[in-house]
Amino acid sequence: MVVLKFLEKVMSKKTKKQQLTFLKLPSTLSEIRNNLNKDEFDSINLFFQDESRYGLKTFIGYCLAAVGIRPIVNYQHKFTNTYLWGSYSPINGDSFVWEINGVDSNIFEAYLNEFSKQNPREYKIVVIDNAGFHATKNIEIPENIYLLRIPPYTPELNPCEQVWQYIKQRFKNQTFENIDQLKKWLHNMVTDMDKDLIKSIVSNHRYLEIFEKIILS
Repeated sequence: MVVLKFLEKVMSKKTKKQQLTFLKLPSTLSEIRNNLNKDEFDSINLFFQDESRYGLKTFIGYCLAAVGIRPIVNYQHKFTNTYLWGSYSPINGDSFVWEINGVDSNIFEAYLNEFSKQNPREYKIVVIDNAGFHATKNIEIPENIYLLRIPPYTPELNPCEQVWQYIKQRFKNQTFENIDQLKKWLHNMVTDMDKDLIKSIVSNHRYLEIFEKIILS
């Protein structure tokens, strides 16, 4: 009983944080739209940004097999890793993805700088989580990027998580001889994801309703 009450309390706080986030979103978007320098920017877009690790250690997952047959997959225990840094738009399916070995504030700053060069006259509202390396105190944010933070411990408010689920569903039970082979697989996976697929994965009615009402109306 005590555990249940504790969980209910935690979920209640979490729900309130989510509500507060979306209550603030309309005013944030309105302020961005009203203050946008139309001589510098032609459009506004929304992106969900996150990072995900992939390595040579086999990621074991469920797979289909005949009834009564226990599936067997090759397994290797290696710890060489790389990361995908990705931003995905539910509005038009645009994306910007880096493959790089690491996560820190310097990489974050470099990633944002390169991201800003994609459609430079587009003002990008980028939803991010509260990872430590997302701290912005000592980094420079490009003029065409606005970072919108979700509350702590609410990964469900960042649909980029669903992109990683999509990729890892296809990544599971595979083995790669070396890191270059893995990087090639990731490159092919990312480039094969077209705009319609991306929109179907990261579409989120909470964000879309507010964005369309305020920005696209």
